[in-house]
Order: sequence, then C-alpha cells, then structure tokens
Amino acid sequence: MLGTNRIAEADPNVSNATLALLTAVKAINNWMFRWVPFFLPTLQQAFGASTGQLTAVMGVGQMAGLSSLAVGRQLDNGRERPAMVFGLAVAVVGSLLATIGTVPAFAAGYFAMLMGIAWVTVSGHTYLSRRVRYERRARVIGIFEMSWASALLVGAPAAAILIGLFGWRGPFVVFAAIAVVVGLVLVASKDEAEVLEDAQPGTERVPFTAVAWLSLAASASIALCGLATVVIVGTWLDDALSVSTGGIGLVAVAFGSAELVASGGSAAVADRVGPRRSTRAAMVIVLAGLGVMASAGSSLLIAAVGLVLFFLGFEFAIVTSFAIVSESLPAARGRILATNVAVGTVGRGLGVAASGSLYGLYGIAGPAALSAVAALSAITFLTLADRRWHTADA
Repeated sequence: MLGTNRIAEADPNVSNATLALLTAVKAINNWMFRWVPFFLPTLQQAFGASTGQLTAVMGVGQMAGLSSLAVGRQLDNGRERPAMVFGLAVAVVGSLLATIGTVPAFAAGYFAMLMGIAWVTVSGHTYLSRRVRYERRARVIGIFEMSWASALLVGAPAAAILIGLFGWRGPFVVFAAIAVVVGLVLVASKDEAEVLEDAQPGTERVPFTAVAWLSLAASASIALCGLATVVIVGTWLDDALSVSTGGIGLVAVAFGSAELVASGGSAAVADRVGPRRSTRAAMVIVLAGLGVMASAGSSLLIAAVGLVLFFLGFEFAIVTSFAIVSESLPAARGRILATNVAVGTVGRGLGVAASGSLYGLYGIAGPAALSAVAALSAITFLTLADRRWHTADA
C-alpha cells in the first residue's frame, strides 16, 4: 500500500495513505448494502414482496460470511490485498445482479454483496492486526471501521437521492460504479512489508484456545444484537412513526453520526481504558437504548433517543471487539479473524431472519428483546474471556 507517514509512533505500522485506502474500500463496500434495511418499504413495492420475505432473504444472505473460512490461511500467508480485491469484485457483481428486479435476483445479489464485505473486512482487519501492536490496534481499527458509519452518513442519504432521481435501481448501479474505481486504485497499490514478530506467515495450524472461543462468542453475540434490530429500523420508522423515504434518509444520517462518534470513541478511548472493559460498558449503553426504543410508542423523539443510544453502544462494541479477537490468537490472526466473521455470520443471519417475524408479532419490542438477550450474552462471554486472559498472563 502507498504512503510513508506513520499513524502511530511505534513500528511496525501502516501509513496514513494505506489506512485511508483500506477505509475507502470498506466504505464503498458498506454503501452497497447498508442502505437496504432503511428502504425496505421501497424495495417491497419494487419486488412485490413482504417485510418477512425480504428480511428472510437478508438473513440467508448473512450466511455469505461463512465463505471467509476459506481465506483465513491465505491471509496468514500475507495475501490480504488479493483477497480484498476479490471481495470488492464479488460485491460489485452482487449489486448489479440485484437490479434485475426479482426476489431471487435480489437474494443472490445480496448474498454476493455480503460475501464481498466479509472478505474485505477480514482482509483489512488481518492486514492491520499483523502490522499494528495491540496497544494501538483499537485506534487503527476504529479509524478503519469509520467506513461503517459512512454508509449511513453518506451512503443512505445518497441512496435516498438516487432513488428519487433514478428509482430503486439507482443506488445499486451508482455504488457499484464507484466501487470499480476504488478497486482499480487498490489493484495499483502496493503492500507495506512490515509485520509483527508474532504474526509471521507460517504453515503450522495453531489450535484455538478458550480465550479465542470466548472472544469469538462475544463478538458474534454483539453482531447478533445489532443486526436483529438494525434490519427492521426502516420498517418500524415507516409503520409506527410514519417517517417518509426522505425522512428515513435524514434519520440514517443521524444514526451514522452516532456511529461515527462511536467509531471515533473506539479509536480514541478503547486503547486507554482497555478493549474488553470498554466493550462491556458499551453493551450496557446498548441495553439502555433498547429499553428506550421498546417504550417509545408513537413518539419519534423517544424513538430517536433510543436509537442513538443503541447505535452508539453497538458501533463502539463491534469495532472494539475486532481488536479483542485479533489478539486472542496472535500466531494465526488471519484464521481467527476469518472464523470470527463466519461465527458472527451465523448469529447475524439468525437474528435478521427472526427479526421480521418478531416484529410482526410484537412490534419493535420483539427484535429489541432478542437484541437484549444477545447483549447480555456478550457481556458474559467478555467477562469469562477477561478472567481467562488474566489467568494466562499470570
């Protein structure tokens, strides 16, 4: 990757230009699919489908993350950039496939987009984790994951504008075109060679420890917690609070701002406070937000407060959990991070698939309850991992 200025004082490290490029790649990949849940009513009309059908399709799409299991060993052998290029290309194909306009085509396209983001994410996390020490890693991954917030700050309002100008196909086509341009820049870039001593490529298969499994379980629970509620937000805003398409775009900007604050908070705070401790605190904020959302009734103000708390806590927790997982098995970071995506995929898929039915039966309280159970599980797993970590250090 290009660039010479270092983002932290200690080497090995990555340059500012490299981090910016990796973040841009992940940002456009996020744009391609993150706008979808906020505009489910629009897509329901386009495809002639129900909320339950589309959330089920999106839940199945989450299973695309299982494909990351195929790339873990390659990442440990230093092939992060080719894997990232492949992931971006798959996402572009998926975005264009969705424009066919049928539920099966959308299902295949959404699956491809989720497969793409899985490969891009695990490749980026491995690249950074192999070059940045744990004491500074939450900051770097926090910056990288600001790309997630950009999907709501930029991608969702842009999707609203594109839908207004070109119809529902607009976001799929335009975001795919931008991704092609960013991908060409990535192909032309070169890797920085420095890696940490404990992250050298090797052929030995390192067994997973108890800390590794507990860290994976915590990260998967956090992902389930977020997706079970996030996927239904657009429908809830439209049904219960009568928020228009344009209004949903503005609400998405507010959520994106909260996510950006949370990602920035992870970058600024987590390394000082400690990733595991700060992640548990973030999950408490998530629980508070879910409680406020469930009691919002028809009040947009109360709903917005709950959603902001939810997004703040969730984004901080999920970003910081990546740093936790990356250090739970230092000798095989590519494999543990790839497994993290795969394990999280199962949890997210179940949460997304169940959210539509839960919403239909209980309103927003249904998905919120599922998210709350997952949040409490994450706190438990993190606490157990923390104890095991300290025992190992002793």
